[in-house]
Amino acid sequence: MPALAIVGALVGVAIVALLAWYLARAQGAGVTRDDIDRLGRDMRADLGLARTEQSAQSKGLRDEVGGALERVREAVERQLAKLAEENSAKLEQMRQTVDEKLQGTLEARLTQSFGLISERLEQVHTGLGAMQTLASGVGDLKRVLTNVKTRGTWGEVQLGNLLEQMFAPEQYEHNFAAREGSAERVEYAVRYPGGGEAPMWLPIDAKFPAEDYERLVEAAERADPEGVEAAGKALEARVKGFAKEVSEKYIAPPRTTDYAVLFLPTEGLYAELLRRPGLSESLQRDFHVILCGPTTLAALLNGMLFGFRRIAIQQRTREIQDLLAAVKSEFGKFGEALDKVRKKIDEAGTSIDLVAVRRRAIERKLRDVESLPAPEARRLLDLAADDEAANNGE
Repeated sequence: MPALAIVGALVGVAIVALLAWYLARAQGAGVTRDDIDRLGRDMRADLGLARTEQSAQSKGLRDEVGGALERVREAVERQLAKLAEENSAKLEQMRQTVDEKLQGTLEARLTQSFGLISERLEQVHTGLGAMQTLASGVGDLKRVLTNVKTRGTWGEVQLGNLLEQMFAPEQYEHNFAAREGSAERVEYAVRYPGGGEAPMWLPIDAKFPAEDYERLVEAAERADPEGVEAAGKALEARVKGFAKEVSEKYIAPPRTTDYAVLFLPTEGLYAELLRRPGLSESLQRDFHVILCGPTTLAALLNGMLFGFRRIAIQQRTREIQDLLAAVKSEFGKFGEALDKVRKKIDEAGTSIDLVAVRRRAIERKLRDVESLPAPEARRLLDLAADDEAANNGE
């Protein structure tokens, strides 16, 4: 369309230029005004005819271009539709392939995951069974520890196991009478080495104030500061009462040491008492009682064991020194006896030499004497009876 407009404009310009040129020629040739008007009318008619033809051509060209564009659009739409169908088919195929792979992978993963979950559930089930058994055991232990006598027996058994693992049976004693003639007996006493007929003993008594400690723990779990303070004071008072009882009943020097050990069978209880400000120092200062938990008591007994071994080594060293001194003294006497034996041996050697000289002299005298047969010679010398007696062991 723009190209047709440009062509029409160029034709108009050409006509105007031609008209101008014709007017110039007409003026020079003497053309009249009527001729010019007629020429203008003719030219306008031709120009209108040209415009009509141009419009018809433009319309035909537009229709042709429109038809071509429509055909191109239809072809493009058909190609796009075909391409869309092919793409849809390809995408459907890809979707099916991806779905199949995802389904297979998902099934494999789900199977593996369910297998792992089943295994874990089995382990959890086994663990729950073990926990139930443990819980029942803890309940039984709690019921056992509810009884004061049973709880004390449990602490005593734990103390006995520690001593049995570290000491020989003759190094400690069970239910030891710390004071002679008294019916009070400490649970265990460790014997110090040495001392002769009256050895020294270290009293060790086990105590377990479980109720006071449990009240303290429950108050701490409830975040109750007042309850914690009250339970802590009650626990301190109970332990001080135990220490006073141990000091009055079981510390009796010189039969025992001037201090005793109060054994607490759980580390939590020992740590709580050790955490109380000044409690351990006051027990040692006022009652001469040392607090010990299982680990601390094992360390204390281990240190004592090393000290006992050192004392034993020192005693053995003194015994070896005494033995060497006695050997040295006896060795001097042995030297004197050895000199006497050597002298006797020398005298016997001299006598043997004299006998040998006499034997050679006799042999020289008897050299010219004729020898008799052996049986006859033995009969004449009466040696047969001596031989028979020698054969019979007489």
